Amino acid sequence: MIDGLSYGLIVVGIIFWFWGTLPLIGNRSVLFKLHSLSVADTLGSMSIIIGLLLKIPSEWTLLLLAIISLAIWNTVLGYVLAYCSSDEEEEQDG
Repeated sequence: MIDGLSYGLIVVGIIFWFWGTLPLIGNRSVLFKLHSLSVADTLGSMSIIIGLLLKIPSEWTLLLLAIISLAIWNTVLGYVLAYCSSDEEEEQDG
């Protein structure tokens, strides 16, 4: 039962990774593409880590640290990239 749930979460995480790349081929703005990719990447990575947590419960401290790091750094780096991207667009428009 736990193995099935673990593998299911890992598969869901991989699906999120691929699903997040689909907006990259559209004609939307760079910020929309960045947001879609970062949200899907964060959710997919967290899902995979939770699946690993169910599979290897003895490593819970390391995996919990990985989840917290993903939540913080993916959010911060997404904002930094969006800020840098919006500065470039303002310079090109002005």
